[in-house]
Amino acid sequence: MHTELIDHLVRSAPLHRGEAARVIQDVLAYFDETTEEFVRRRHRELQGQGLVNAAIFERIAGELPQRVVAPPELSQRQLRRIVYG
Repeated sequence: MHTELIDHLVRSAPLHRGEAARVIQDVLAYFDETTEEFVRRRHRELQGQGLVNAAIFERIAGELPQRVVAPPELSQRQLRRIVYG
């Protein structure tokens, strides 16, 4: 599991290996979230802050373009083509 990244975090931040691994898992899970999951989660969070739907949906619409989009799943052939041209 992302050993080099864990090592980097341990060297660059005041984290133990277990803490660094948890941070990495949290970040990966955050960016692995589908659009539908993101919209539902943000709606719950913003509703919990007392915002009404009109304001919630406006805010979510503004946040969506800033999300990192996961690449499509690639076949082994596609991966080989990336590496070898």
